[in-house]
Parts: sequence; structure tokens; C-alpha cells
Amino acid sequence: MKKTLIKKGAEADIYLTNWNNEKAIYKKREPKEYRNLILDIKLRKHRTIREAGIMHDVKLFGIHAPLVYFVDTKKTSILMQYIEGNLVKDLPDRKLVKICKEIGRIVGRMHKSGVMHGDLTTSNFIIQKDIIFLIDFGLSSRTRKIEDHAIDLRLFKEVLNSAHTAIMEQGWTNFLQGYKSIVGVARKNQVFSYVSIIEQRGRYATVV
Repeated sequence: MKKTLIKKGAEADIYLTNWNNEKAIYKKREPKEYRNLILDIKLRKHRTIREAGIMHDVKLFGIHAPLVYFVDTKKTSILMQYIEGNLVKDLPDRKLVKICKEIGRIVGRMHKSGVMHGDLTTSNFIIQKDIIFLIDFGLSSRTRKIEDHAIDLRLFKEVLNSAHTAIMEQGWTNFLQGYKSIVGVARKNQVFSYVSIIEQRGRYATVV
């Protein structure tokens, strides 16, 4: 299988390849030399299985995510659908502001169903026509903890603040409106309150 490296990450390497004459993504977790060999194998296998399982689960929640074609636990790799489209991070400001509300709804459905994404950035949403896909579940986990869900929201807010400054306030407001419409006012307020706690910790941290 011919593969072209398109992203080398700390968690895994991403390759563009082909599957049944269609573009596909091949994601492989490489061994980490600094870790104990037995622990490293166990961790990579566990994370690969967990990622593939969550990618399957979120589709049951009504979230668009890549289809998983094949999981190889020995090679700790996943072969999955390649999503054609535009990264949300590259959209014009005006369109991104509107889409933030739908992104909030997507995250709300995910959290309500007990999943934390772990890397919630505008680079991990792809828009294909009028459909928004959520990708890269490498750091995702199954959790219903308020503090874990708050970490997702905090990261998305930080990305808006750093990469989309011009629309940050309206984009964040729209995101929270979409999120609230799914999880409800009480849960939204609980998670949002914890976002503030995380921000206070960062503000007074001595090490960044």
C-alpha cells in the first residue's frame, strides 16, 4: 500500500493512501523509545482501539466522522475514510461565525453522549458542502466529567482567541448558544463555570 506522509504528530503519523481505488487516511502510532517496551505496546494498542471505537460511536450520536475501514492492533494503525472538503480554520470570518453555532451543537451532542474530543480546534472540523465532519479522535476519551468537557470548550475558546481574533467574541457566543441548545442551560452553565476555573489556574500558573 503506497503511502504519503502528510502530518507527523507527537501522538501518531498521518498518511494519505488509497483503499479500493479511493483516497484514504492511514494513521499509525509509532513506537516511543523513551517508554518501556511492554508499556509502549500496551498503550499504543489501547489508544488505537479506543480511537476507532469512539469514531464508530460518535456516528451513532448523529455526528459526522470518518468511516473506519480497518484496524490493525499489531501495527497500531487505523485505515479510515478521507474526507474531502475545506478545513473550518480556513473559512472566511463571516462563514466561520455562523458555523460556530453548529460546531457548538456537535460538541454538545458528543458531550451529552459521554465523549470528550481532546483536541477541539478549527483544524479538526472539515466542511463538505453543508456537512461538518469532526476528525482526529486520537486524544478522545469516554467521560461525562464536567471538568473534562470544560477542557474541550477551553481549547476551542483559546483557538478562536488566537487564530480567529476578529470573530472571537461572536464566534464564542454562537458556539455556546449551539452547545446550550443540546446539553441544556444547567449543564452548559456547569461546564462554562469550570472553563473559568481552568482559565484562573492558567492565569496564576508559574509554569506555562
